[in-house]
This record gives sequence, C-alpha cells and structure tokens, in this order.
Amino acid sequence: MTPPIVTLIEGDGIGPEITAATLRAIAAVGGEITWERADAGAAAVEKHRDPLPPATLDSITRNKIALKAPLATPSGGGYRSVNVTLRQTFDLYANVRPAQTIPGVPSRYTNVDMVIVRENTEDLYAGIEHYIDPRRSAAESIAIITRFGSERIVRYAFDYARRHGRKKVTIVHKANILKMSNGLFLDTGREVAKAYPEIECDDMIVDATAMRMVVAPERFDIIVTMNLFGDILSDLAAGLIGGLGVAPASNIGDAGCAMFEAVHGTAPDIAGKGIANPTGLMLSAAMLLDHVGQRAAGDRLRAGVRAALADAASRTGDLGGKANTAQFTDAVIRNAT
Repeated sequence: MTPPIVTLIEGDGIGPEITAATLRAIAAVGGEITWERADAGAAAVEKHRDPLPPATLDSITRNKIALKAPLATPSGGGYRSVNVTLRQTFDLYANVRPAQTIPGVPSRYTNVDMVIVRENTEDLYAGIEHYIDPRRSAAESIAIITRFGSERIVRYAFDYARRHGRKKVTIVHKANILKMSNGLFLDTGREVAKAYPEIECDDMIVDATAMRMVVAPERFDIIVTMNLFGDILSDLAAGLIGGLGVAPASNIGDAGCAMFEAVHGTAPDIAGKGIANPTGLMLSAAMLLDHVGQRAAGDRLRAGVRAALADAASRTGDLGGKANTAQFTDAVIRNAT
C-alpha cells in the first residue's frame, strides 16, 4: 500500500526540534508516511508575509491530513489565529483531547482517563464581534450554536465511545442561564443520545464540571461540549495529567480531513537548546497513525513514550528529569521497538 502523504507544519520556537524528534520516532516504530512540508505561523510571515500561505492551504486540501507543531500568531497586523482559521477552513469540527494519567509524570492524580470532545467551529469562536460605539468603549461578541453543529459533535462523541469501548458521555453546558443557545445544544444532545442506548449519558453545568474534574476526575469518561467550554476544560484536563506538554490533540472533519497537533506553546525561551519535550506531538502523531490505519505503529509509539516517561533518567527537565530532547527520543525508540 502506498504510504499516505501528510502535510507537515514544523511550527515556531521549539516546533522544528520536537518535529524532528517525532519524525525519528514515527520512522522507528514502523510508521509509513510521506511528508510534505509547508509553512505557517510567524516563520511563514517572515518568508511569505502571510501566516497561512495559499501553498499551505493547497497542501492540506490535497492531502487531507496534517501534523502541526505549535505556531506563534504574530502580534499586530490584523493576523487572525492560524489554528482557528485552519479549523474553520477545513471544517474540522471535532477537537478530540484524550487525557490519561501517565506513570512517572508529576501529577496530583493517578486515576484520570477521560476524553474531551469539543465542537470546533461555532460558539464565540465563530468570529462575529464588533464595537457598538464609535469610541470603542463597549464591544459585543455573538455566540452561534446550531442544531446541525450540535448534533454532529454529540454524534461524534457517541460514535467515538462506541469505537473505543467507552461507557459514558457527559454533555456539558450552561443551559440554566443561556437557555436558548445552550438549551439548543443540550436538547439536541439528549435527542442524539437516544440512538446509543448501550452508552450511559448524563449532563452537567460547566462550572460544576470544572469543580468535579478537580475533585473526582475518575467520574468522567467522555465529555462533549461547545467550543469555548471545550477549550477551557480540555486545558484543565491536561493539567490533571501533568500539563499541556504531555497532551495530544486531533481535529477531525468529514471526508477523512484531519489535523493532529501539539497544543502547548512555542516556548521561544528554550528554542534551539535541544531540551524541549516532544511528548505532546509524539502522542498526537500516534493518533495520526491510528487515523491512517497504522494502529500497530501508533500503539508502539504510545508504549514507547509512556515507558520513557516512566523512567526518571529519560524524562526531560520540564517533567523533573535531566534528559535532553535527543535522549528522550532515544528512550522512546528503545522502548517502542
């Protein structure tokens, strides 16, 4: 079988370093990918005067799959977030963020195993906002929640639960206050749930969810929610397992279109020092391998990462170890093959 062609965006700051480490690990576990490099972010502005050049959009349109390291959105110039633009351009409506306790990674919790499924294209992130007076003393943002968008994200969450043997989906909302927009999301979610009688479903107000995630994270399996709440809760979930540096993420659309990414920042203060932690991008790459039908390679990569993190000698400095990026990657490969 011909290896899939995947658009590769190396990113800014530590992006090129963690990308190189991830490509080494993918090759070592038997992942068969043909990479097509493309520019985005601050580096693309320097080269193309555009944080998201047409050639990059063309590459993703052609290949339908991308692996992306963290990007910096330049300040000023009217530049919009590249991440938001990519999600909306390719209708990557499902943001999927697993959060699972990793032995050896510093955390206050030992029993976290949840997935946040976030609607990725609507809500306040739809970009409908304006000042309401000439002096710009007040502004208005409009949240768009549709029945179509609500139905497909909740259905995705239940289908994910069915595929992965998950037992419960929690619909998170603020329908007690936002009775129309959030009420539409909740009512639609409850209706979708009826088609999945084997999967338990409940719902919870978002502030109560945040509290319960901290107090008793083991009570959650899959959380499905709207864009803004999902953005916040997915980072909270990452905090329960050791931080954004160990958190994988995928953005899934219809017709096989998908983008897999590191969700942490570009860390310019350590860029070029060879000490960055590539865990988040590696685990996202494992999700990519699953997506393209190379599940065995994805499992090997996940196993290698988890084994490397379990050993203090191979952890990077951000996780209390002394290993550099290359040494951590060596340990991943050694434990995966």
